[in-house]
Amino acid sequence: MRAAFSLSRHLGSRLSLLRQSPLSLSHLHTVSVPPSKILQDPTPTLLPQSPSQTPLTLIQDEPMNDFLSHFVHLLRPKLVEAFPDIARHVLDQMLLLICQKVVHKLDGDAAVSDDPPVELSDDLWKTIWDISNSVHQAMIRDKMRHELKKYLHHDEVKEMCRFAGDIGIRGPLLRELRFKWAREKHEEVEFYKSLEKMYEEGTKQERGEEEKPVEKLNVTALPERKSRIKYKIYGLDLSDPKWAEVAEGVEMAENEFVPEEPKPVEGSCRRLENKLAALDPGQADPAPLLEEWKELMEGPRRIDWEGLLERIKEKNLDLYFKVAELLLSEEAFKTTIRDYSRLIDLYSKSNKIEDAKRILSKMTEAGLEPDIITSVTLVHMYSQLGNLDLAQKHFKSLIDAGFKPDLKLYTSMVKACIKAGRPKAGEMLVREMEARDIKPTEEIYAGLVQSFAKIGDLNGAQTIMNMMQFSGVKPDLECYTALIDAYGKLGHPEEARNYFDEMEKFGQKPNDGSTASMVRAYMKKNCLDKALDLLLTLEKGGFKPGFETNTVLVDWMGQLQLVNEAEHFAGIVRETGQNLLELHVILCDMYARVRSEPKMRESIKVLEGKKRELNSEQFERVASGLLAGGFVDDVKRVVNWMKAQKLEPSESIKVALMTSQSMLRPRQPSGRRW
Repeated sequence: MRAAFSLSRHLGSRLSLLRQSPLSLSHLHTVSVPPSKILQDPTPTLLPQSPSQTPLTLIQDEPMNDFLSHFVHLLRPKLVEAFPDIARHVLDQMLLLICQKVVHKLDGDAAVSDDPPVELSDDLWKTIWDISNSVHQAMIRDKMRHELKKYLHHDEVKEMCRFAGDIGIRGPLLRELRFKWAREKHEEVEFYKSLEKMYEEGTKQERGEEEKPVEKLNVTALPERKSRIKYKIYGLDLSDPKWAEVAEGVEMAENEFVPEEPKPVEGSCRRLENKLAALDPGQADPAPLLEEWKELMEGPRRIDWEGLLERIKEKNLDLYFKVAELLLSEEAFKTTIRDYSRLIDLYSKSNKIEDAKRILSKMTEAGLEPDIITSVTLVHMYSQLGNLDLAQKHFKSLIDAGFKPDLKLYTSMVKACIKAGRPKAGEMLVREMEARDIKPTEEIYAGLVQSFAKIGDLNGAQTIMNMMQFSGVKPDLECYTALIDAYGKLGHPEEARNYFDEMEKFGQKPNDGSTASMVRAYMKKNCLDKALDLLLTLEKGGFKPGFETNTVLVDWMGQLQLVNEAEHFAGIVRETGQNLLELHVILCDMYARVRSEPKMRESIKVLEGKKRELNSEQFERVASGLLAGGFVDDVKRVVNWMKAQKLEPSESIKVALMTSQSMLRPRQPSGRRW
């Protein structure tokens, strides 16, 4: 006994030299050390005893027993580190004495005689209380986890999770919300339990009942640490806590995805359904037949309505749109945000944009904000329309929600930038794609090159060409054609020819469109000899000028007023049988300038029949040619055609027309006599 007391006195000074390391939660759940041989004799002794000589006596208070088991498990390594050469049975005696001191401190009503006659140092008490606090906090957390497991499967919590899933909440956010709702439910239940306990205590006081005396704790042995049982099946450790989460997910998935059996559609229901499918949605209202079908089905569920929609969709898509929109307000259908997004997607793919916007407004009125799937659908729809502002709005909402855009979504956004005439924004998206390791397609690069070339931003087009080469994408024929055409319009035939030669160098065989762009570039500077040299070189390689190249040659000859040569190439163009509207614009301009009125009348008659197909540039060219030839009345007709198309003539046409009218107006006599 003296040896134990001596060791306990020196224990504090030895422990004070130890490095204090913070205790983490992992200490409580690691594989525990094997349980020690328990000393059963209430009187401490250092002499080893055989297990058969002492009966097993443990604390009957289960929470205290659990507390001491964790406490001993954490304190034992520190004692071993402080006394590496001490015998195991001596270490057990020391732990037993410390446990008795701790229990005496915790039990405030204990008698002084129950306190072991051992003095512990302040440093040792500090270590003991640190370990006790960590064990106490861990036990509280374990108890809370155990309680929360019951409330995670509570019916109210499940219902709220199901509703959250219907409105588009997924992943970690849904998991956090589920734990939050379970914790709130636990707090609610605990609150009512405390009220009931207070009521029972008050009732006992009124009756004069005395509380039962609490039994004093008597520690006569070290508690055994209860280690967790490990279940292993085919190498999987099923005792891991993650399998509890898997079980929860399986249960939720079964409730969500296990299909229900629809009611059979027979007899009068089948005949009514056939009658409904034969309706013309543009002339008849399907609502009365839907109500009749609902009565015959005797309370159809959502699965029954979905089956009806699928059968209608196979037979009549327009009727499907109308019926699906009616079902959005049907209570038994249990409309979710997915029904709105599906209908918006189908409307947008069918180019019914106004209907898609109407469904979106209905969804907003119902208090549903677009989720990720709906936002993706809206991005595709607005990109198709070229409405870049709205597409960027929903694209930004996806990024803010943590969604990682894929290639398809980026492609839609770049196309929206191209349609809106803002290729610089498209270039920023391409750089963002490369930063996310998403390789842009050849279609994206080609579209941006053409868009930059269309607005005359050759530096931007050249930047995209360089990005293509760095990413390993070879520029296609359309990219080169767009650059050649852009340089030609700006009056740089040399740069255009460089790209034309580069195109041939990289194995892109010139076609009719690229050749026409190159000839048009030479026409801008009136380099007829270079154009003829190019055509002769290409013809040696087997190239034959087509519709576009011959149309450019007709235009060039017409500007030079070489009527015979222009008519020769015009005859070749007519043989192709393609759209001859541009050809008649060129011929009308040429015949008006050379004052060949009969042929000009023929061309303008053709243009009058197709005036709705003419654009502003073509109207301007016809009017300029007629003004140059002095056909003022015909110019007025062309201006009236433009106004009918809600197109305003240019200031030069207006001024030239006013000047021509004033010159042709007869002079009024002044009345002065000489």
